[in-house]
Amino acid sequence: MSASLPAPRPISSALAGGIALVCLSSLFFSTAGLFTKGVPEDAWTIVFWRGLAAASFTFGYLLTTGRWRREVANFGWPALFVTLLGASGSAAFINSFKLTSVANVALIYATVPFMAAGLAWVCLRERPTRRTLIASLATLGGVLIIVAGSIGGISLEGDLLALWMTVTLAGSMVVYRRWPETPAGLPSAFSSIVLLPVALLVAAPLDADPENLPALVGFGLVFAVASITLMAGARLLPSAETALLSALETPVAPLLAFLFLDEIPPVETFMGGGLILAAILWAQWPRRASPAVRA
Repeated sequence: MSASLPAPRPISSALAGGIALVCLSSLFFSTAGLFTKGVPEDAWTIVFWRGLAAASFTFGYLLTTGRWRREVANFGWPALFVTLLGASGSAAFINSFKLTSVANVALIYATVPFMAAGLAWVCLRERPTRRTLIASLATLGGVLIIVAGSIGGISLEGDLLALWMTVTLAGSMVVYRRWPETPAGLPSAFSSIVLLPVALLVAAPLDADPENLPALVGFGLVFAVASITLMAGARLLPSAETALLSALETPVAPLLAFLFLDEIPPVETFMGGGLILAAILWAQWPRRASPAVRA
């Protein structure tokens, strides 16, 4: 009798598709800091034009792909809940960038695996795998390293807004895991529309510099694609794993801010971001089955 060599556990097409969608979404979301800090407009003006563009692109996507009727038919109270979560999270997200650094927003966002895992455990009785838990602890270690380098330069208000954005995103992931038939496009579009009258009340978005409008419209397109791909991927993966993959934004966003905005975070940000990236890659490395005994 001899032991066979360990063989990689196959990954289903649905799982692979979910991983690809969430990773793509993370890369798109990582550009948010560039758009928000690179455009010389106030936060609510950016919320207005980005939201208007994102909603328009999303509605166009649903109509041209024939998904409109299915999304309307499946729009129940879970979709309404996701809409409200998305609206409050989106407003907090944009305002947080104006009050704190891109690196701080990204590192706070990295706590979403713990929030999603905790919510799923409490609400869905969904226990995360040991690998996911270990990787989540590693991301926590990366966050602690980044925080150590940011002490003394953090805007509390901006960090709290980033924290609330993280909570709303984790909640949305759990909703999609529990009710996978919940549409992704309409809640994303409606969450943007809900904020339009608010922006008109607290700011003057119609007075925005016309030269900034192309960037704001582009931001809306990127946001629409990122939101749809994230929620579509969340249907196919456990909540904690979706959140963990979403943490790819954590090391990428500060790097983009460094390259394009000359925002230079301390070296601890890069060290912590590297640890987070390594944890995410390890968590998704092909699993190997236990050795089997053969005659």
